[in-house]
Amino acid sequence: MNARASVSVHDWHGVAAVTLAAGELAATFLPDVGMLGVSLHHRGAELLALPGGLDAYRHDHTTGLPLLAPWANRLGDWDYRVGKLHVDLNGLALHTDDNGLPIHGTMTGQPGWEIVSLAANDDAATLRTCFHFGERDDLLESFPFPHDLALELRVDEGSLRVTTTLWPTGRRKVPVSFGFHPYLYLPGPPRDEWRLRLPAREQLMLDERALPTGETRKLPAENEPIFMRACDDHFALSRDRRFELVGGDRRLTLAFDRAYPYAQVFVPSDKPYVCIEPMTAPIDALRSGDYELVGPDEEYRARFTIEVGPESGRA
Repeated sequence: MNARASVSVHDWHGVAAVTLAAGELAATFLPDVGMLGVSLHHRGAELLALPGGLDAYRHDHTTGLPLLAPWANRLGDWDYRVGKLHVDLNGLALHTDDNGLPIHGTMTGQPGWEIVSLAANDDAATLRTCFHFGERDDLLESFPFPHDLALELRVDEGSLRVTTTLWPTGRRKVPVSFGFHPYLYLPGPPRDEWRLRLPAREQLMLDERALPTGETRKLPAENEPIFMRACDDHFALSRDRRFELVGGDRRLTLAFDRAYPYAQVFVPSDKPYVCIEPMTAPIDALRSGDYELVGPDEEYRARFTIEVGPESGRA
């Protein structure tokens, strides 16, 4: 194992953790707590926010870098239909939003992630893990589609790469609707001085419950200071899927591959973080049917990368 890249297993505030490091970048994840990312550390500074900490996450609130599965964001009601199968969610203990709608699936804080491999070479450190969703009867109650999930987390000198693979383990096709919710933070200047770059995109307009109305509007690329901006907007993306957050002497670039055609951008007015969320399907996809189905002997693989570099240019 080269000193330039390394993998360490250690205690993080009383929880087993794995840290991947290469050069001046290190990322820490908690396999026993939903594979939550709790740190992205660069040149002595933290780039992930942890609002509420682990306690809030264990009570189904997002923080750090969490996986949202089997659906990201909210559903419009307490049931959905996939083909001829009707799924009734009433009576199930699901996390809800302020309007009482099921939100962010059931994988928050879940134990049971199996470490498949840990490795480091001259260039990068890698962690591979797997979760057998289809072996959990409690999870199949709200999403009766047996499947496995695999995460490959790779850190090199300038980036964290997150690859998620889903494949069915039963006869049913599996609707794909997962995503992530990174809470990004830039040390140094105040939040209102950060600059946010958004690609050209189509905004999916939301109603008062934050559900799509069916109306859309096309927006050009923009690159502006945040100032006092506040938003929680939903977008369909085109070929350009790069977002940038710039402040102080750092530039964070989030790049989504083709398997993430949607994004939610959450900029609270009074919090020192920005969330740029990759999504495989739009809000309420399980009810609208706007998702991809993965059949037996198939898989769905999605990747996003957080690149860390100097303010003066792309990472």
